[in-house]
Amino acid sequence: MKSLFHLAIHVTDLDAARRFYGDILGCAEGRSTDTWVDFDFFGHQLSLHLGTPFPTTRTGRVGDHMVMMPHLGVVLPLADWLALADRLAAAGVSFDIPPQIRFKGQPGEQRTMFFFDPSGNPIEVKGFADFDGLFAS
Repeated sequence: MKSLFHLAIHVTDLDAARRFYGDILGCAEGRSTDTWVDFDFFGHQLSLHLGTPFPTTRTGRVGDHMVMMPHLGVVLPLADWLALADRLAAAGVSFDIPPQIRFKGQPGEQRTMFFFDPSGNPIEVKGFADFDGLFAS
């Protein structure tokens, strides 16, 4: 079995989180109580607990953008990324950085998009046509 990533973060409303992560992002819900809920976040465990989300700042320079730090992210195969970008747009999700190509024609060429969950947690989703480019320099 491969290793899986686990992240636990705060959200302000579990029902809104369920709608966003479950209905919009398409993540399967796992265990829960009245104060937290687990999701299968694209093959990894994301635990959302009631509380005050972590503070973020726009301090990460990537290409031409200053991105929110820290942020949660996932890397998807390009076809899955395209489908998710369409699903987010259809759901009316507001993008902090709209879907676009980053590092075009360079090692590590990728698609990226940034948006926020209902509690203001920043999320980046990257898409790669070839995962061999993920760590290319």
